[in-house]
Amino acid sequence: MRLLVAAVGKLKQGPERQLCAAYLERAEAAGRGLGFGPVAQIELSESRQQTAESRKAAEAASLLEKIPTGETLICLDPKGKTLSSEAFAQQLADWRDGGATGAAFVIGGADGLGLPILEKADLTLSLGKMTLPHGLARIVLAEQLYRAITILAGHPYHRG
Repeated sequence: MRLLVAAVGKLKQGPERQLCAAYLERAEAAGRGLGFGPVAQIELSESRQQTAESRKAAEAASLLEKIPTGETLICLDPKGKTLSSEAFAQQLADWRDGGATGAAFVIGGADGLGLPILEKADLTLSLGKMTLPHGLARIVLAEQLYRAITILAGHPYHRG
């Protein structure tokens, strides 16, 4: 099952980009034998529309254009469902075992995600109640993807 992280905004060169890439590379390597991969990342530019609603709508349209048809769509949103690492791992396994060909995790820009994409989500996921900067949210998601795969593999990275 392909894993895609699609985000509005670009990580600058430096430690945030390196850490995110490292976790996604680890997830891909660890997931090969479990039916996960490849793991990819798409970065889209933030909209320059004048209002928050028009920016969110434009960004949602851009994201939907880039996500392959048929992917399981997971939108990150503060109002979404919170899952433990173990429950997240089980959800990934359920999608894989249910025949999903891919899962696309979507992170919005500074204004969040627009209704056009939120309404299409198979799952709306929250990383917690605290507000995270965009770059850190991507790193946390990348780490949780890696952690979920190691949980499924029985790897000691996650010691629960």
